[in-house]
Amino acid sequence: MENVLDIYQRPYEEKNPWICFDESCKQLVKETREPIQAEPGNKMRYDYQYERNGVANLFMFFEPLTGWRHVEVTARRTAIDYAHQMKYLVDERYPQANKIGVIQDQLNTHVKASLYKAFEPKEAKRILDKLEFHYTPKHGSWLNMAEIELSVVNRQCLNRRLPDQDTLKLEIAAWEKERNQKSRSVDWRFTSADARIKLKRLYPSIQT
Repeated sequence: MENVLDIYQRPYEEKNPWICFDESCKQLVKETREPIQAEPGNKMRYDYQYERNGVANLFMFFEPLTGWRHVEVTARRTAIDYAHQMKYLVDERYPQANKIGVIQDQLNTHVKASLYKAFEPKEAKRILDKLEFHYTPKHGSWLNMAEIELSVVNRQCLNRRLPDQDTLKLEIAAWEKERNQKSRSVDWRFTSADARIKLKRLYPSIQT
């Protein structure tokens, strides 16, 4: 826990950025009847019946110090999918970085072995050499600021029926563009010093 909180206190370094990474899912829902469009005095109305159309996965990247975020929509969240997200960080988002800190939870795919499943050993090592993983503790995913951004996108963009992945991607891209233009960030104030007081029960007791 303190490892993650200490990273949150680091100043911005262009060559050594750190980002928060998390993932979620969205149930895709088709209408069975055409909604009645909104008009003066009435909101848009939907029929209670709907047709399920699968589930899409959302990979969330969030860099609090620059107010940048990116959501990648995929059909699945396998180890292979995770590995390609890490490759994106290294080769497309931060090609000039020396080391990229990645704060994430302890999901079973969030491991170095995932890259060796997706790429040849030489390529996997090349990517991993530029990554530095930092894990939130079990039951402590609230320490990951990417989880806050997922909550925001769910409230502002995904709190309605979306029929398919193409529509989902378009809606998220519009949300992402607007939020990045405004450089929205998170005012994180919880520190290691706070944790030692407020979460004292989680620390081992030293007998003297």
